[in-house]
Amino acid sequence: MGKNFALIGAAGFIAPRHMKAIKYVGGNLAAALDPFDSVGVIDSYFPKAAFFTETERFDRHLDKVRRSQEASINYVSICSPNYLHDAHIRLALRNGANAISEKPLVLNPWNVDALKEIEVETGKKIHTILQLRYHPVILALKKKIEESKNQKIYDIDLTYITSRGAWYHRSWKGDLEKSGGIATNIGVHFFDMLAWIFGPVVQSTVHVQDSDIAAGYLELKQARVRWFLSVNADSLPESCIKESKTTYRNLSLDGEELEFSDGFTDLHNVSYQSILTDGGFGLEDSRASVEISHSIRNANVIGLKGDYHPFLKSNKESINNRQSYAVR
Repeated sequence: MGKNFALIGAAGFIAPRHMKAIKYVGGNLAAALDPFDSVGVIDSYFPKAAFFTETERFDRHLDKVRRSQEASINYVSICSPNYLHDAHIRLALRNGANAISEKPLVLNPWNVDALKEIEVETGKKIHTILQLRYHPVILALKKKIEESKNQKIYDIDLTYITSRGAWYHRSWKGDLEKSGGIATNIGVHFFDMLAWIFGPVVQSTVHVQDSDIAAGYLELKQARVRWFLSVNADSLPESCIKESKTTYRNLSLDGEELEFSDGFTDLHNVSYQSILTDGGFGLEDSRASVEISHSIRNANVIGLKGDYHPFLKSNKESINNRQSYAVR
C-alpha cells in the first residue's frame, strides 16, 4: 500500500514539485492546507484530497484521522514560509506523522536541538529536502574530493542570481524575520552542499547584506569560498541580459566552471524515494547549513574589504552608493 501524505503550503511555488514527488513514489495526498485557495494545481495530481484554509481545522482533521480506523497520515510535507517550518513540523509529529520539510529546515540552530527532543518524544522522524546532494554533478565532485590523496584547499566562486520582481519584497520572502534574508532563502542549499563536500566552517565574513543582495567569504576545511547571491536583475552579467535570461548560476573550482544548471527538475522525486527507502536526510544533516545561514544573517557587515567576490568588484560603485550594507 502507498503511503498517505498531507501537505502544508499547497499554493506555494514549490508545492507542485512535492505533489509530483508524492505521485512518483506511489503515495496519496489525503489532505492539504493553505490560507490561500488558489490551489487548482492539486487537481492535476490528487483531485480527491481534502483541502483546508485554516490551520486549526487542518490540525483537527489530522487528529480525527489518527484516532479513527481510517488509514493514518504517514508524512506531512511542509512547503510553508520559512519561519513557520518549526511550528508545522511540530504539528506533524503531534499528529503521529513524520515530517518532510523544505529548506531551510528551521531558521535558528537551537530549533534543531528542540526538534530532536520532539523526535524522541513522538518516535517520529523529521526529514529535510537537500536536493543538491542528489545532483549527479555534485555527487561526482564530492567523490573527486573524497578520493583525492591530498588535503588541498580549493578556491571557489559561487554565484547565484535569480531575478525577482517588486512582489518579492512585499511578500514574506522579503521579510528578514520570516525568510531569514537572501542568504537563507536562496543560499541555504548551496551552503549545505559546500559544507557537505568541503567540511566545516573555519571562518565566515560578510561583505554585503541587503534586502536584494548578499555576499561574503566562507572558509571551510578544504575550500575558500567567495559567494554572491542576488534577486536583483541588475546583478545579471551582460551575457544573460543579451539572451534575456533571468537566472545565473555558476560555481567555479580553481578557475574551472562546474556546470550544474540542468538536472534540478526531478530531484524532489529522488529525495522522496530516498526518504521512503533509506530515510533521506534528517536533523543533523541540516545543522551545518542552518548554522551558516544564521551566522551570516547576524554577522557584522564589513563592506568591500579583503577578498570579496568578483561581482562586487564589477559593481563596486553601485554597492558603495547604497545607503546601508546591512538590513536589521
